[in-house]
Amino acid sequence: MLRIRIAFIVIFLFIVAIITKMVMVQTIEGPKWREKAKNITYQYKPVKATRGNIYSDNGSLLSTSLPFYKVAFDATVVDKELFLKEVDSLAYHLSVFFKDKSKSEYKNLLTDARAKRKRYVILSNKQINFRGKKELSNWPIFREGRYLGGVIFERVDRRFLPFVELGSRTVGFINENNRGAGLEFSFNQILAGTNGEAMYQKFSGGSWKPVYDGTEIKSTDGKNIKTTIDVNLQDVAESALQRALRVHEADYGLVVVMEVQTGKIKAISNLTKSGGDYHETYNYVVGSLVEPGSTIKLATMLTLLEENNIDLNDSIDTGNGVYTIYNNKVKDDHEGGWGKMTIRQAFEKSSNVAMVKLVEKYFSLDPVKFLTYFDKLNLTEPLNFQISGEGKPNVPRPSDSGWSGITLPWMAHGYGLEITPLHILTLFNAVANNGQMIRPIIVQSVLEADKEEKTYETKVLNPKICSDETLMKLKTMLEGVVNNGTASNIKGTHYKIAGKTGTTQILEKGVYTSKYITSFAGYFPADNPAYTALVLIRNPKGWRQYGSNVAAPVFKEIADNIYARDIKMHTSINVNEIKWQEGVFPVIRAGKLEELQQICNELGVSNHVIDNNEWVRTKINGNAVEWIKIQQKKNTMPDVSGMTFRDALYILENEGLKIEHRGLGRVEEQSIPPGRKIEKGNLVVLTLG
Repeated sequence: MLRIRIAFIVIFLFIVAIITKMVMVQTIEGPKWREKAKNITYQYKPVKATRGNIYSDNGSLLSTSLPFYKVAFDATVVDKELFLKEVDSLAYHLSVFFKDKSKSEYKNLLTDARAKRKRYVILSNKQINFRGKKELSNWPIFREGRYLGGVIFERVDRRFLPFVELGSRTVGFINENNRGAGLEFSFNQILAGTNGEAMYQKFSGGSWKPVYDGTEIKSTDGKNIKTTIDVNLQDVAESALQRALRVHEADYGLVVVMEVQTGKIKAISNLTKSGGDYHETYNYVVGSLVEPGSTIKLATMLTLLEENNIDLNDSIDTGNGVYTIYNNKVKDDHEGGWGKMTIRQAFEKSSNVAMVKLVEKYFSLDPVKFLTYFDKLNLTEPLNFQISGEGKPNVPRPSDSGWSGITLPWMAHGYGLEITPLHILTLFNAVANNGQMIRPIIVQSVLEADKEEKTYETKVLNPKICSDETLMKLKTMLEGVVNNGTASNIKGTHYKIAGKTGTTQILEKGVYTSKYITSFAGYFPADNPAYTALVLIRNPKGWRQYGSNVAAPVFKEIADNIYARDIKMHTSINVNEIKWQEGVFPVIRAGKLEELQQICNELGVSNHVIDNNEWVRTKINGNAVEWIKIQQKKNTMPDVSGMTFRDALYILENEGLKIEHRGLGRVEEQSIPPGRKIEKGNLVVLTLG
């Protein structure tokens, strides 16, 4: 009995303690816990500002924020009669629209929320666009609005790239932790704006609903930035690069095009092999470090010419193309070597032996003097480009522990140092720009609405990289590379190209392999430079693994397209100076009648007017031109021979055909003969000449 009594007393005391604690919590500690519960249930949360847009040079959108919405439901505000009458219909609409739950599942979700007086229930994890929001607003119950129909549309801005992958790595991204890449990350402070703040209430399931109690702080939307990118040129550059990468099955490639005088980047593409095709995953132009190979010979020759009394016609003996220095061999890519040649020829043919011998002769006792020129050419430090993540050049110094007798000779022909592709482009652009080295830019202004708030100008890094005499010699050699040297396969017909090829063995685990980085850097037109460009392709497969036949043709394709589109590059014709001989007519083989007649009338060439004929072909009749109507039948290949590429492109695209072209000028051949049956999507290749 004693044990029973003791147990009873213990239980009694335990019950008394519980009751006492309950009373204390309810009365004495009540206000404290109620305030804490309130703080947990209600919280101030940030209201994100609408992010600014990124524009191309002509105002086309490269990146923008589009409104999407989460759909939630407040079951407490809907009239009972209305709810019971239309809940079936609403559940049906939700099921058909979202396709993630059945009608009965949606009805149970809505009914359960109504029964439990839930004020915030997310109906679907799928977000809807503005068009979807308008559609849902007309549904049963929801058509009564937020305060009578209970529908809650929570806006969520989502970043959208109108041109999808075009320059996507340059445009970049920003994640929820404010980390990212490209312009989105580099200009985040400008684009992001200032977030606001509002009171939110927490509901079961962890969801939060804005209260709108009048204490909210309005957000300030981000500002816009206008880039220097030309979307048409970007498309041309990216397409040309992608075709070359596929043909050569390369690891990755890059293209960057820059206006000579302004430093504006007009196109920048970085494509990496991924998932069987090529996509933008990393900005190699800005971030990667590469051994520049023979493109650095431009800096080597500049240094040699500035410091020594060297004439381009001086001869140098390259022997059999193999030169041994400190038990290391330097080789030329020419069977049997070049023997004796001029310094100009050595540059044009890209002789490694010649560069090594010249640098060894003039700078072996004073390598610091050689490197001083690399400093002046801004090849040893970052350029402070507007996109963050720029690689820091790795250029050895005599004071470094790894410096040896072969370091300087190897640097002379592009090995043993690492710089970014952007540095190579900037160097070549300085020569094109009459010796003035400027920093490339890719963002030209900050906009608030349509008003320019801030503009960016390029900075002059070096007002004169060398003397006028040296500059003239460098330009002569760069033109010679295309006219007579390693890049003679891209020699222009309508305009001149100047540049330098590069082919560099890839270093893996301390050993140079049989894999290559091929490149071509140059500018055009050579006699009045407007654009500088660089093409670099890593590890092309097959027997063609040199800059001349991998990278240079991509440069030429891009240059041809720019030349064709930019009429300012074309030499104007003075009509008054043209003397027409009998039987000699301007090139008006075929095209749009109205335009061809205008040419004939301007030049005083007799022609006969024909009505209702848009596209015609010419027939010479004595001293006059007769127009022959071009017949166009549906689903039949038109005859576009003799037309300009622009006219042929217009006609063929209207037929739904895909077009590829080779060369410049007028259409000489078409891969699908005139009159043959065609279908939309067929590919036709035009040969121009």
